[in-house]
Amino acid sequence: MVAEIGIEKEKAEVEGRSPAQDAWREFRRNKIAVGGMVFVGIVVLIAFVAPLITPYHYSTQNTAYARAKPMTGYDITVADAERCNWYGTPLEFGCTLYIAGSDNLGRDLFSRTIYGTQVSLAVAFVASSVSLVIGFIYGTVSGYLGGRVDNIMMRIVDFMYGVPTLPIIILMTFYFQSISRRGDATGLAGALIDVNQSMGGLFFLFIAIGALNWIGMARLARGQVLSYKQKEFIEAAHAMGATDSQIIFKHLMPNIIGPLIIAESLAIPGYIFLEATLSFIGLGVNPPTPSWGAMISASYAGLRSNPHLVLVPGTALTLLTLAFNFMGDGLRDAFDTRLRGR
Repeated sequence: MVAEIGIEKEKAEVEGRSPAQDAWREFRRNKIAVGGMVFVGIVVLIAFVAPLITPYHYSTQNTAYARAKPMTGYDITVADAERCNWYGTPLEFGCTLYIAGSDNLGRDLFSRTIYGTQVSLAVAFVASSVSLVIGFIYGTVSGYLGGRVDNIMMRIVDFMYGVPTLPIIILMTFYFQSISRRGDATGLAGALIDVNQSMGGLFFLFIAIGALNWIGMARLARGQVLSYKQKEFIEAAHAMGATDSQIIFKHLMPNIIGPLIIAESLAIPGYIFLEATLSFIGLGVNPPTPSWGAMISASYAGLRSNPHLVLVPGTALTLLTLAFNFMGDGLRDAFDTRLRGR
């Protein structure tokens, strides 16, 4: 009798949960995914409060102490001390201590690594958002209209799949940087260059990465729309006189947005590595804006004598991409009912 009551109670709890609650419950069971989400949350917080938790600005130089080892102390003048974010606080000792060492220009490696989180997260979230928006709109329109329009739009996607993405992104980035260096652009081009300069070179990087990374999302959105648009609730909406925009945003979007977000979360590590790759070959953000890829590029030649210059940004890059991978895998497993309980 007691067992039957317990079964009935559990059945009532299951029936009373929404699909989102079921997914969250499943996600919490995956400890690695939860750990990845917590780590990403901590990194996001660090990026927002970077000026408070770093002793110096990322561009502050002290050439007398170039390539210092971690936990190396040094002497500074009172004027230099006033440039320290921790000056006059209980952490003032950090103003004369290289916690993670210094780079070849004497810039604090700890500060530059912390500020580098802003670049990696900006690329991760902006590139994924651009890819999601463009891919959702393009794929939804293609799948919903169908027929000849769908045929033409998908052939364009097929053509873009045949284009090597990385070389095109490199060429676009190089083109944007060459225009920026000329400095004689006016009108819209001049305004875009000014925006790019104010963002440390990130704006053109967003354009280059976002312009070619939406095609997979478009195919996924189209497939989701094709699977839903023949269902009864869509036909009922048509029968009640709903417009195309109402059907797309009220009926289709809530059903297809989940898989799209999960797919985009799995693509975020790729965006972070792509930015690091472009910065490594000198086509990323503008100096002295810190990027983990640029920091590794500037230091890998002296790996034997100064391994910390590569290990510190390299470890940060590895941990962040792993955290996003774990979180994305957890989200996929939680929302895919076929994978639950495995």
